[in-house]
Amino acid sequence: MRRCYNDPVAGDPNVNHPEWDNELLEDPFRLRAMRVGQRAGASELGATLYELEPGGAISPYHVHHGNEELLLVLTGRPRLRTPDGVRDLEPGAVVAFARGAAGAHRVTNPASAGEPARVVLLSTMHFPEVAEHLDTGTVLAVSGRAKGRRSRAGSAIAPMDAVARAMRAAAEDEPPG
Repeated sequence: MRRCYNDPVAGDPNVNHPEWDNELLEDPFRLRAMRVGQRAGASELGATLYELEPGGAISPYHVHHGNEELLLVLTGRPRLRTPDGVRDLEPGAVVAFARGAAGAHRVTNPASAGEPARVVLLSTMHFPEVAEHLDTGTVLAVSGRAKGRRSRAGSAIAPMDAVARAMRAAAEDEPPG
């Protein structure tokens, strides 16, 4: 059994001295991200440090059906939208997002903010996972870390139609016999 997950050569990830994995500095994101959970060797927990520039956002307003998330504000005053409304958070704030509709959320840093906001989002990592972007109707089916498919609103087909299409395609590929 492993007792320490971090690579002693590479060192421990540090949210105060991040090594960014992603930099999406254009609208609508305007953010940097470091996957600290993955870097620390976590397999069933996700943790991402985000630095949001003024006007930046982590994602659209969304809900997770398979995973719970926890937000920790490190610096700045990010804005949070939930089913209860919109509110500004302060450093040190901790907010939980349950699975399902009650946990819907969006984290932004207002354009009027005078500084970047840093937050850590922690998550259980249960797969498969379904997430919905509630304002657009987009559905994400996630089968693993960074693996999945997106269905845009209006592109969905009835489940039995999808099964029938798959069965027809499989029948066409079967050798005669």
